[in-house]
Amino acid sequence: MKPDHINSDHMNSYGVIIISPVGDIPSWITAVIAERVKEIFRFETRVSVLLEDIFFAYDRERDQYYSTRILEELATRMPEDCIKLLAVTQEDLFIPILTHVYGEAQLGGRTSIISLSRLMEYPNSGSREKSRCRIVKEAVHELGHTFDLRHCEDEHCMMHYCRKLEDVDHKSDRFCRYCKIFLSDSIKSLGV
Repeated sequence: MKPDHINSDHMNSYGVIIISPVGDIPSWITAVIAERVKEIFRFETRVSVLLEDIFFAYDRERDQYYSTRILEELATRMPEDCIKLLAVTQEDLFIPILTHVYGEAQLGGRTSIISLSRLMEYPNSGSREKSRCRIVKEAVHELGHTFDLRHCEDEHCMMHYCRKLEDVDHKSDRFCRYCKIFLSDSIKSLGV
């Protein structure tokens, strides 16, 4: 079976996708994300710390971190060769209209972030393997948004919007055929 990526012939040489741990993120997590991102998007990946902490985005009332503010800060720190960036934090994230988010991305932009908080350390989150699958799905989902992919109605597609862990577990670790086409078009529009 062919890997689920856009162009199986060669790696894109346009730039690199950076996986950026924030705080104490186990190296196996960044390694698994980097490997899968490279397979799917066909860009080289690099693990690089761009933010030591995200205290500047902490909301005392909610006891959570405002993910949009983090994305804005990350955008100011991107190296020249970085085409897209995915930050990984253990802190619980939010946007004002939702109680929490598993991650957020600049739609069609360059930065994205995921939180391990509810994917891995949340009560009843399950085994390490289950957590690993969730982390990879959400990492690819958020990076998909940076390539201008919207939420997908196909509940098995990685771009499907998930409200709870069961939704994340239910979707596959693949894009549907339509999202694959949209992703391919987005990458082509970059001139790679």
